Amino acid sequence: MYKTNAWKTYDEAQRKALEAFNDGYRAFLDQGKTERECVEASVKIAKARHFRDLDEILCENGALKAGDRVYKNWMGKCFMAFVVGSDPLEKGMNILGAHIDSPRLDIKQNPLFEDQGLCYLDTHYYGGIKKYQWLALPLALHGVAVKKNGEKVVIALGEEAEDMVFAISDLLPHLAQEQMGKNAAKLIDGEALNILIGSEPGTEEKEPVKKRILDLLRDRYGLEEEDLVSAELEAVPAGRARELGLDRSMILGYGHDDRVCAYPSLMALADYEGTPERTLCAVLTDKEEIGSVGATGMGAFYFENTVAELLNLCGQYSELKLRRMLQNSLMLSSDVSAAFDPSFAGVFEKNNAAYLGMGVCFNKYTGSRGKSGSSDANAEFVACIRKIMDDNGVCFQTAELGRVDAGGGGTIAYLCARYAMNVIDCGVPVLSMHAPWETVSKADVYEAYKCYRAFLKDAGK
Repeated sequence: MYKTNAWKTYDEAQRKALEAFNDGYRAFLDQGKTERECVEASVKIAKARHFRDLDEILCENGALKAGDRVYKNWMGKCFMAFVVGSDPLEKGMNILGAHIDSPRLDIKQNPLFEDQGLCYLDTHYYGGIKKYQWLALPLALHGVAVKKNGEKVVIALGEEAEDMVFAISDLLPHLAQEQMGKNAAKLIDGEALNILIGSEPGTEEKEPVKKRILDLLRDRYGLEEEDLVSAELEAVPAGRARELGLDRSMILGYGHDDRVCAYPSLMALADYEGTPERTLCAVLTDKEEIGSVGATGMGAFYFENTVAELLNLCGQYSELKLRRMLQNSLMLSSDVSAAFDPSFAGVFEKNNAAYLGMGVCFNKYTGSRGKSGSSDANAEFVACIRKIMDDNGVCFQTAELGRVDAGGGGTIAYLCARYAMNVIDCGVPVLSMHAPWETVSKADVYEAYKCYRAFLKDAGK
C-alpha cells in the first residue's frame, strides 16, 4: 500500500528535472557542512528569489502586504522564510520545518595539546554517533572564531584538493585483541576522539609541535590560542557529496539528516510564484540532534517571536491573533526516516518500513517504546495529506522508525504541536543514518520537493 517505485513513474522530462534538482541539492550539501554555512547558502537562495530581509524592513519601519516575500536569519544558525498570503494571518500558515544541524565532532574551548611529539585537537561529539565510525577518516574543519574585538574569522579547511585534512588514529589489528573484545559502544572512549593536526616541531624546547601549530594559526588567521575559547569549530567528513551506484541513482554525502529535507523545503517555498491565500513558511532550525534546546533550537521562542513581528508588519497583531495564527497552522515536520536495510532486516517491520526509491515518507508518529516523545498526527490530518499527495501525483509511503521496542527517534514535530497546530513528520528515507556518510535515493529527494510544493499550494483548502 502506497509503495510504488518512483523511478517507474518518470518520463524523460521528469528525469531531467529530477537530475537538475539533485545537482542543486548536492551543491547545497557541499556548501553547507555546518548550520552556519547552510544559513548562508539559504540567504543567497532567498535573495536570488527576491525575498527581503525582515530585519531591514523592521529598521526602516516598513510594512508588509499580501504577496511579499521575506526572510529572517536568526543568530546565523536558523533561517525562516515567508510568503505573505491574502487571507488574514490568524487563519494560519502552511509550514515546512526542517533542521540543518547534523552529527559531528565539536572542538572543545581549550582544545590544543601535544603528546609525544604529536599535536591534537580535543573534541566533544555532537548528536547520536557510533564513535568508532569516525576513526581513520579524512576530516575537515569548519566554523568561526570570534576575537575579543568582535572580528569574526571564518575557517574552512580540508575540502579543496590542495587542502590538508585531519584524522583520528585507530589501533592496528595486530595490537587490538583487547579492543576487539569490547562491544561497539566501548571500542573507543569519547575522550579519545582526538584529532591529529600536526607533527613537525618548531624551535621552542617546550611543546614545539603545538607552538608551531599556533604560529601557523597566527600567520594564516591572526588567531591566538585564547581566541579558540570563543570559537565554534566542527570536524566533519572531508569531501564532496557523490553520486552512488553504477546507475547513479543515489547520493552518498555527509549531513543528509536533515539537509535532505531542508533543501527541498527551502526550494519549495523559494520556487512558489504568485500570492497564496494562506501565508507560507519554511523554517530551518538548529540543535535538533541534541534535543532542540538553546536559543537556536526549536524549543526556543525565536519562531513565535518572528511570527509576531510578521503579524505586526501586516497591521494585524494582537496576542489573540498570534495564538490563533499558530493554532490554525498546518505543518510538515520535514525530517528523515530510516530506510529499510536488508543487511539489518531484523530491526525493521517490513510492512511499516520506508524503502529507498519509493518516494517521500510520512511518519504518523515517531518516539520510542510506547510512542514516547511523539506528537502522533490525527487521522483527519493524515487523510488530508493523502488527498494532497494523490491529487498532485506524489509518490509517498508511510512508515515507523524500526520495530516496536527496537529503538525510535524524535523530531521537532512535538514542539510545534504545542501550539495545537496539526503537524506530521514527512521526509526522505536514509540508509546509514548518523554515519559520517549517509545514502539517499535521488527519486526520494525529488518526490520530497514535489510533496512540499503540493503541501504549500493545497493544504488548508
